[in-house]
Amino acid sequence: MSGFQNNTTIKILAEKLGLSKGTVSKALKDSHEISMVTKAKVLEAARELNYTPNHFASGLKSRKSRTIAVIVPEIVDSFFSLSINGIDTATQKKGYHINVYISHDLLCKERDIIKMLSDGRVDGILISICKEASNYDHLKETIDRGIPLVFFDRVADELEAGKVITDDFKGGYIAARHLIEQGCKKIYFLSISENLLILQNRVKGFIKALAEENIEDLQKNVHLISTDPIQGFEDIKLLLSNPTERPDGLVVSVELLTLPVYNACRELDIIIPDELKVVCFSNLLYASLLSPSLSTITQPAFEIGFEAATLICNSIEKGTIIKKEKIICPSRLDARKSSCV
Repeated sequence: MSGFQNNTTIKILAEKLGLSKGTVSKALKDSHEISMVTKAKVLEAARELNYTPNHFASGLKSRKSRTIAVIVPEIVDSFFSLSINGIDTATQKKGYHINVYISHDLLCKERDIIKMLSDGRVDGILISICKEASNYDHLKETIDRGIPLVFFDRVADELEAGKVITDDFKGGYIAARHLIEQGCKKIYFLSISENLLILQNRVKGFIKALAEENIEDLQKNVHLISTDPIQGFEDIKLLLSNPTERPDGLVVSVELLTLPVYNACRELDIIIPDELKVVCFSNLLYASLLSPSLSTITQPAFEIGFEAATLICNSIEKGTIIKKEKIICPSRLDARKSSCV
């Protein structure tokens, strides 16, 4: 287990100190009825036992918070900004407001946010997990405590919780098929993580499309690119500068890599789409304004956020925990000049 939660209760503190539960509870709330000496003893014991108060149950009943936490890897990506807009629209209709937290795609940061929220300061949690996530104990503990939690876009498939996603397998397949139909013979997939289920599914769809063309050793067509701006740019340049292995088609798995691909092509004098055709999973509002305009697998970001928020608000209102409900919002191919001659 991740260790952020422990099982210390007011009863355990009371037994350790030889006090009543009522006295301990009042001391923790800094009540004027309790002496400073007793308060000090209670607080010291609470620190020693790593006691974390659980306000969630009472908060859920009284609806004191009316707040939903939204945890995202970043907000620069247009997908997340649009999905947050959808979340905010749905929660306002239900009388809730949102607090947005950014994990910066770091597991340690995601765990810290979950730990901070574990005392019930919010009525529920919407989360799109970070790319480093391979262990979900911190999320399982949250679900086990009865805190409503819904995943959107990036999900932990093995955990029983609500999930709102798009069909990433189909998206990867459609992107690769489109490039094949445009005459591409050597198509590469640019990914940023081997852990994320959405990218695993996009890769599977991509590989299926290439397998239909009897292309062998398909895993070599999948390349992991750094999300560091400088290193990612160098990774892409290295891939595109190999004269014997240079692709003539790219499926770019995330919006973050779009500009590095365009900039690398510009620096290497590679002409899009004549020498390299590009399709990117992206919700960029200015995709049509790029030169050349960018072909995209466009996710219904607003709808995904709206559906996820509606799901968790209904869960909170009904006092039930969502375990297996999954909503799939279809994506679409918007073919533009970056992939079409």
